[in-house]
Amino acid sequence: MTDDVLEELYDYDVLRTLSAPTMFVVRPAVATFVLGSSQSVSVLDEELRQRVALRRRRGGGGVVLLQPEDVWVDWWIPSGDARWSSDLHVTSKRVGEWWQRVLAARLSHQVLVHAGSLEGDPAWRVACFAGRGPGEVFVDGRKTVGVTQWRVREGVFVSSVLPSRSSDPILELLSEVPAGLPDALDHHTLGTLGLDGDDVTAALVELSRPIEVRQLMLLA
Repeated sequence: MTDDVLEELYDYDVLRTLSAPTMFVVRPAVATFVLGSSQSVSVLDEELRQRVALRRRRGGGGVVLLQPEDVWVDWWIPSGDARWSSDLHVTSKRVGEWWQRVLAARLSHQVLVHAGSLEGDPAWRVACFAGRGPGEVFVDGRKTVGVTQWRVREGVFVSSVLPSRSSDPILELLSEVPAGLPDALDHHTLGTLGLDGDDVTAALVELSRPIEVRQLMLLA
């Protein structure tokens, strides 16, 4: 498998035609590894990557593992919507604050949104959940929600996920594991927080209204 034949996560040309703000609640049929927009498949072991479901997203960051029980929620905010901003930090922070309000209402822990720029060892950026980016959410200092975005003249597409399970399978798939990455990749999950994914999703829908909601299934 080469970079030029890797299927994209969405039909991004269709996304750009949407005139209404839209929230996508997505569930992959099988565990799926998703590379960032500028990542080469060479970061993954040549033999092992032939055996897994693999896609590419448009948006920054490293490889992320999406699993069937994750809370995977994406928002398309067209440029004519009042919530659109030319400042990418403002957009990411708004999404992070929606997540923060939902989680803080359900947890007796400190829930914070990272408001700064990208942080973390550059070598760890091969994996999305190993660093800190704008709008990402941390519970008691431990990463909980990953956020990335893709911006075009028609609007901004913000992707977010709260994992249901560990991201350790990424370590097994990488062609090289940078020193310190296993510890940096440790994050909260639905299970470690004792949360119900359907409940969290419903609360995010309410907070981000007015918005159209679409349920999608990502096939292998």
